[in-house]
Amino acid sequence: MAEPETVKDRVVKGNVIDQETKQPLEYATISFFSYKEQKVVDGTITDINGNFQIKVSEGIYDIRIEYISYKTFELSNKKIDSNLDMGTVSLSLDLETLNEVEIIAEKTTVEVRLDKKIYNVGKDLTVRGGNVSDVLDNVPSVSVDAEGNIALRGNDNVRILINGKPSGLVGLDSSDALQQLPAEAIEKVEVITSPSARYEAEGTAGILNIILRRSKLQGLNGAVTANVGYPDRAGISGNINFRTGDLNIFNTISYRYNESPGYWYSYTTFKNNGNINDEKRDWVNTSKGITNNFGVEWYINDSSSITTSMVFSDNNGLDESTTRLLQLDSNMNLLSDNLRIDPQDTDSKNIQYSFNYTKNFKTSGHKLTFDFQFEDNDRDEFSLINVDGIDSDILSQIVDGSKIFLRTDYVLPLGENSQFEMGYRGDYDDTTTDYKVELLNSNTGEFEIDTNLTNVFNFRNYIHAAYFQFGSKINKFSYLLGLRMENTQLTLDQPTSGDFEKRNFTGLFPTINLTYEFNEDENLTLGFNRRLRRPWSFFLNPYPSRSSVTNIFQGDPGLNPTYSGQIDLGYLNRFNKFVLSTSAYYQRSTDVMRFVSRGTGEFVEVDGIQVPVILRTPANIATENRYGFEFNLTYSPSRKWRVNTDFNLFNSIIDGEFDGANFDSENVSWRARLSNKLTIPWEIDWQTNINYRGPSLDAQNTRDGVLTVNLAFSKDMFKEKASIAFNVNDLFNTRAFTGTVETDDFITIRDLRYRGVRSYNLSFTYRFNQKKKREFQRNFRGGDIDM
Repeated sequence: MAEPETVKDRVVKGNVIDQETKQPLEYATISFFSYKEQKVVDGTITDINGNFQIKVSEGIYDIRIEYISYKTFELSNKKIDSNLDMGTVSLSLDLETLNEVEIIAEKTTVEVRLDKKIYNVGKDLTVRGGNVSDVLDNVPSVSVDAEGNIALRGNDNVRILINGKPSGLVGLDSSDALQQLPAEAIEKVEVITSPSARYEAEGTAGILNIILRRSKLQGLNGAVTANVGYPDRAGISGNINFRTGDLNIFNTISYRYNESPGYWYSYTTFKNNGNINDEKRDWVNTSKGITNNFGVEWYINDSSSITTSMVFSDNNGLDESTTRLLQLDSNMNLLSDNLRIDPQDTDSKNIQYSFNYTKNFKTSGHKLTFDFQFEDNDRDEFSLINVDGIDSDILSQIVDGSKIFLRTDYVLPLGENSQFEMGYRGDYDDTTTDYKVELLNSNTGEFEIDTNLTNVFNFRNYIHAAYFQFGSKINKFSYLLGLRMENTQLTLDQPTSGDFEKRNFTGLFPTINLTYEFNEDENLTLGFNRRLRRPWSFFLNPYPSRSSVTNIFQGDPGLNPTYSGQIDLGYLNRFNKFVLSTSAYYQRSTDVMRFVSRGTGEFVEVDGIQVPVILRTPANIATENRYGFEFNLTYSPSRKWRVNTDFNLFNSIIDGEFDGANFDSENVSWRARLSNKLTIPWEIDWQTNINYRGPSLDAQNTRDGVLTVNLAFSKDMFKEKASIAFNVNDLFNTRAFTGTVETDDFITIRDLRYRGVRSYNLSFTYRFNQKKKREFQRNFRGGDIDM
């Protein structure tokens, strides 16, 4: 008996663009309706360049290409018995449906690409009314510590970009600035753990690229969000977009007011005499500020466009802290009782101008881009310190910085499956720090400048970079190979002491990204990249600054950059209603920078008692080998229910020495996250996020584990033109950071709650000339998704 004929798979590919602007349409849906089975049997979506490629069985199909607010393209009764190249498909706007679409499409929460994961913020209810730090703390692989510092896979050297570039929205102090930028301004966050040569080499952990919202709709449209909360917080933000003809004008503006209480407790025992410092600090950090992002896109012709924008932010803060220091002897007898009140006023202003020119050639993907950016940052701090009822110290610091950014990229497709890319980038950073300390002269009653602490530090960091990379796809195998060269020119100018130093170093940074597709649902990736961490001005400033009478921070101008090489092996599989993404990685770093605490041998007099001074400084102490495993699983049983879990386990082995002290250590730590989103009766969305950060240790520090639970509810109103959301941050009030510090001189037990206590937030969003539109479609690669 003859064997039945085997149905063959055929490749269908094409490119989808906007008919008017000629820009690629990412996430356009391509579906195949089978005449034989009388149902949609397969489909895919376009990538960032508007390209798609899929294998389908031979047969007769209706092929539909759809994109929200655009007219559907349909190719009916198409017989596919050989490979099909549909070429470029141009979609035009559907003017009749423009008023029925929301700016934010509800897409899959986590998308996996060759070199990155993309986290779509629109579906996360727990960050409504929050800020960028809240968003990042909920992103897989990312963590935010007690002081707002961001880490990726447990590594705190992360490069943060806005729309793919350095930005004035981040400013001089990224942790403070990111807490001022509202969550509603963000569309998605790209987690790039294996950056290609296109990206700058800075950031040994990788890159976080924050993409801001921008509407693609014709006409006038926008949204406004207002929120109130406890502890006292309030804010209002809005985005408006007007698109007509060849112009697209967009603006996002926000105002935020926030009060964040916190505390810091330190119990230090000195080994030489057994004396004890019992120090407790309470504070309320009040911050307020306005941020505005205004821009214009001009489509000059079918192939060229110009985008200009201006970002402005003005933030003010008052950190009112009260520190009580008790000194006891080894027998617990009270030696002194000291009360220090430190109200610190902060005023920061950032302004940034940017320009982009894009030229698209006739061949899809063939383009040239040029970017120019200038920003100016100013940050002023002032403190009048009161000790035991007497004004004793005046601390002031003025930081003035300016940056110029230049970049050009050229992309050239070679045939159907290959691409060559090259580019240049220049970063020019100048920062001046003017730090002044005035101490009360008890004899004269006048404040006098302390010349040992007062200083001016000029820092210049110029970087020139060039790169090229080549990528190709051969059957199921794809590769992207690149090489980047970066030259760094540092200038350290200390007018106070007369010291002046120039440093120059050049590095080569190869990148390799490989992928093998077993099928449409399953692939294996392998990445290698070399990166570095440059010491910034605060780390290099040799003059000390005081956080309290007994604690001093001092930079080291001799710090060397940290170089790191990493290998990352990833696996992705979509099956049934699950999406599984795993990664195993190894990283080796040299000249690793760590903060070192030690006694200075100096003493200060407090209530007639000589108190030892503790110094904290950065230092190149070690070589680090880091091994890790990451696991992410998404389960989507229906449109109304999604569960996502993320787990990261890593082992850090430090081999180092500093100032005669051994800093060898081995630290096994982990982080787990569970997010559950469910639509309950009355169409109320309920989301719960559980985060656990495991304990960790190094040569001097032991940190306890931290558990945090966030809860949120959301409901659409007024025929889906508005939404109301309520969330609770740190439901069980457990986000406290505790641990110990031990050196040859002392042992300190610490307890820190920097980001405030449990908080409540209520937010309301209203959309005009828009309406939320939810389309439920079958995920052709397994599972169900919201579009």
